[in-house]
Amino acid sequence: MEQPNQTDNTALTLPVDQFLNYLKSERQLSLNTQINYQRQLYALISLAKEIELSTWQDLDSSAVRLLISRSKRTGLQARSLSLRLSALRSFCDWMVKNDLINANPARGVLNPKLGQHLPKNIDIDEINQLLDIEYNDPLSVRDRTMLEVMYGSGLRLSELVGLNCRELNLTDGEIRVMGKGNKERKLPLGRESIKWIKHWLSMRNLFVPQDDALFISKLGKRISPRNVEKRFAQWGIKQGLSSHVHPHKLRHSFATHMLESSGDLRAVQELLGHADLSTTQVYTHLDFSHLSEVYDSAHPRAKRRK
Repeated sequence: MEQPNQTDNTALTLPVDQFLNYLKSERQLSLNTQINYQRQLYALISLAKEIELSTWQDLDSSAVRLLISRSKRTGLQARSLSLRLSALRSFCDWMVKNDLINANPARGVLNPKLGQHLPKNIDIDEINQLLDIEYNDPLSVRDRTMLEVMYGSGLRLSELVGLNCRELNLTDGEIRVMGKGNKERKLPLGRESIKWIKHWLSMRNLFVPQDDALFISKLGKRISPRNVEKRFAQWGIKQGLSSHVHPHKLRHSFATHMLESSGDLRAVQELLGHADLSTTQVYTHLDFSHLSEVYDSAHPRAKRRK
């Protein structure tokens, strides 16, 4: 991971580089996460000059607010500002742990208010339209199987591409997935998913697989996330859907439809692999919107006069 050029700011950059090395060697975070931390912390170092901050020992809550304020002036939106503040909090926690500072000044600074972001989903009729793929060539069968499994089990994109054949239990209708933080969970497979997995497995060897990956490219390698995104978007267009088809939309659709049908938030949390129930609770807003529409259109005392 290439370090930005900050040779004139050693007092600020050296602890950051040590923290990044800690994330890599001890925490063993993904490369993308390491890069995100690096980007945010070095952006703060660049802004430190503007507020005359020369060492992290001089950082207090007022300086943290100034850094976030200056970040906002660069055009960052609330979500990006929250990400930057979160990176600073984690870095300061590490400095406290290593006796570089006495207390974490970022802990008392509140995150910028985020507008409520409701995940986009595809309605059930369009899901059925998307999955109504009649082509029987190997690539179409593979793609249909990926669509079925992603929507049928609510997988993340990384979980879908990371699936291995040995993790399948088609007899019991189960699959093991490796989620965020290397947490493994067992998920049920629907009837259609099992049917299409079996169909795909009968064709998979045509591509001469190089490893145990369930979904592979034409070259026999594990399919890439970008390839999945591209193929899903193409199928959305080919099947005549009105909106862009993205893997996350299928996961959101799974969560929304499960919650609308069952009302069991805890079960949906487990299926999605969310560590915190509050992450899952965003789908209750979608569910309430659906119920409100039904109520407004059906209840005789709710109908609004035009």
